[in-house]
Amino acid sequence: MSQINNVVLVHGGFVDGAGWKGVYDILKKDGYSVSIVQNPTISLAGDVSATNLIIDGHADPVVLVGHSYGGAVITEAGRNPKVAALVYITAFAPDNGESVNSLIANPPPGAPVPPILPPRNGFLFLDKDKFPASFAGDVDHGVAAFMADSQVPWGIDALAGAITEPAWKSKPSWYLQVRDDKMIPYPAQQFMAQRAGATVAEVPGSHAIYVSNPKAVAALIVRAATGTE
Repeated sequence: MSQINNVVLVHGGFVDGAGWKGVYDILKKDGYSVSIVQNPTISLAGDVSATNLIIDGHADPVVLVGHSYGGAVITEAGRNPKVAALVYITAFAPDNGESVNSLIANPPPGAPVPPILPPRNGFLFLDKDKFPASFAGDVDHGVAAFMADSQVPWGIDALAGAITEPAWKSKPSWYLQVRDDKMIPYPAQQFMAQRAGATVAEVPGSHAIYVSNPKAVAALIVRAATGTE
């Protein structure tokens, strides 16, 4: 696989694309063209459409990167012919017919329980007081508090959106496993990465690893862009 110079970053639930700033800065400094999808997280279909808008804005092949729920988005949107490689950052990597809901239905014994509040008008939020510890445990406290207070409502329809044909079955993928994640259990990350046949890297850190350790995230994206196993 030849060098890919375009990177498209897709955020997950409860947050927006601003969290990619550290990763963006590193990749831009290294000469990559980087775009960030501001997916609405109302429905999977809507987020896939938003992602395809950004992918189609590139004339050349792209590396498509997803964090958390963004992994479900890139699994579907990654079938776009312009997508040459997929990168999952402690992300969901559903199979055919699976959704985020089905993947979280039976958590491993003893797994942390994300502090998701009851739905409000069809949307989910995390408990603000528990957000830093569960989502962003290794992020600067002030930044984590800001993330908690600026949550994006996550539509329950987005969690229910099922994959039709996973892109990882036909395109190479990379997966960053994050050992201390309290949102997506480490064993679940391992299972999804192995099932996808992904090239795996692993670091300690929280679910918000893309904020707390952008160097590790950018390094794996570069590996995907250069075809490095």
